[in-house]
Amino acid sequence: MSDLDLGVVGNCSFAALIDRDARVVWCCTPRFDGDPVFHCLLGAPKGAEGEGVFAIELEDHTQSEQHYDGNTAILVTTLHGKQGSLRVTDFVPCFWWRDRPFYPQTLVRRLSPISGSPRIRIHVRPRFDYGASAPSLTFGAHHIRYIGSNTTLRLTTNAPIDYVREETLFNLNRPLDLILGVDETLSEGVEQTAHAFENRTRDYWLTWAHRLAIPYEWQDAVIRAAITLKLCTYEPTGAIVAALTTSIPEAPHTQRNWDYRYCWVRDAYFVVRALNRLAAVRKMENYFGWLMNVVSSATQDHLQPVYGVGREAVLQEKIVTTLPGYRGMGPVRIGNQAYEHLQHDTYGNVILGVAQAFLDRRLLSPPTRTDFLHLEEMGRKALANYDKPDAGMWELRSRASVHTTSAVMCWAALDRLSLIADYIAEPERARDWREKADQVKDTILSRAWSRQRGAFVDSFNGEYLDAGVLLMVEVGFIEPNDPRMISTMEQIENVLARGPHILRYEAPDDFGTPKTAFNTCSFWRIDVLARMGRTEEAREYFEQLLACRNRLGMMSEDIDIETGEQWGNYPQTYSMVGIINCAMRLSRSWEKAI
Repeated sequence: MSDLDLGVVGNCSFAALIDRDARVVWCCTPRFDGDPVFHCLLGAPKGAEGEGVFAIELEDHTQSEQHYDGNTAILVTTLHGKQGSLRVTDFVPCFWWRDRPFYPQTLVRRLSPISGSPRIRIHVRPRFDYGASAPSLTFGAHHIRYIGSNTTLRLTTNAPIDYVREETLFNLNRPLDLILGVDETLSEGVEQTAHAFENRTRDYWLTWAHRLAIPYEWQDAVIRAAITLKLCTYEPTGAIVAALTTSIPEAPHTQRNWDYRYCWVRDAYFVVRALNRLAAVRKMENYFGWLMNVVSSATQDHLQPVYGVGREAVLQEKIVTTLPGYRGMGPVRIGNQAYEHLQHDTYGNVILGVAQAFLDRRLLSPPTRTDFLHLEEMGRKALANYDKPDAGMWELRSRASVHTTSAVMCWAALDRLSLIADYIAEPERARDWREKADQVKDTILSRAWSRQRGAFVDSFNGEYLDAGVLLMVEVGFIEPNDPRMISTMEQIENVLARGPHILRYEAPDDFGTPKTAFNTCSFWRIDVLARMGRTEEAREYFEQLLACRNRLGMMSEDIDIETGEQWGNYPQTYSMVGIINCAMRLSRSWEKAI
């Protein structure tokens, strides 16, 4: 069983990861990139083994079952033991209240006996400062306060408080509720609050999923992917994190451990596009607001590729020494050096991420001409940098090249500016941007094509293959049946493909040659195959990739080609986007199915 066989509960500002035995193994406060008060996914400090977890332990536990409650983010775990069974219902409150979204930093856990006489022990063991410090405790008749240097958590419960505090084994003979959140007193009783929160949260998610424009086939996979993407959005600002975790290695013992709890402009574009395809346009509006704030605030010569969810520009990377890492495979990193990188594809991803907003008549707050003028500055930066070296979309740390994918995204920036200008009745601007886009395209076609390899390669005048060039089709740079793209696909499949999986690139990077397949590249391949008319192949590969999801329908960043085990940060938005895009591309239409 994979350690990443985890359920996710959240409310678009706060989230927790829960394993199949109902243990909360990862939960950061006060937001996605905050202090992991439950951190046993990355281990515990020496001498504090067994800490950093919120567990419901069943005596003589024999097996577990876990599922989501329909099309919601409410997770249900059933624990079976020799003496009885119980159900644990986990969720984070999320609903509209008093005409505004309600997303408190609160985790609700509801326990119900379902057979026999289950005996349980409740472990609530938060730690603070990335595991470095244990809390001090105070308590009352129905609550325990866990006090850290900067944070205080309050657990309010109708369970016997002494049993919870002392972790005493006791008989679960009636339903119990545990509400963990900020240090505030509940306005109503524990049971009433938990019951009301659960019903309202269920209604919220069912209503949200009901509005999705899903394909006929693979409906469950698409709905779960969409809910997971929404759980990775930060509603207060509109940002979208790449994943909810840090430092899950991309492959065993590789040092490829990164913090993904931030908003990459690149990743967020793909998320917005996928949700747009499902008609979830509110996320586009929220992200548009976040991104235009980034554009308006940019003062440096280049736009950085990643920001904090509150638009923090400095994400200083450092190693945490208190936590040993996933399965002991450190280091544990917080922050991400990528904020310092030159990644010129960022300009294209900015404009791609907001282009539909200019054309979509459904938006309540549509973009203005002033917004377009701000985006033109991004276009000028794209034009100035498309043929300049950068770290590329794979964020190489020790070398720079003129990366083909960066140049293509710069072209996309110019191309979309021309389309937007034409739509908003700015014909001269449209012609000007079209001319610039055509000039850049000619350069890319000339310098990124390798006659020796018979393929578009990773960099101008380069020699190595890179699965990222498949995005040429995604952004409309080249037709899928262009002979050069057909040849490129053939070479990528010969060199980078491993069954349904695709490696990111051919050349060694800062840490050697990649050993695991990057899930999003595998989905890119499927999308291009479908566009080329190789539909049956695409469907077969898609089914094989769906079989690589965990039992709850989610994926991390990477797959071990030999074992099928998931690696990399989790859940990875790129991977969930691939599920949606490929299902939408490959599904039979509703009209033909009925």
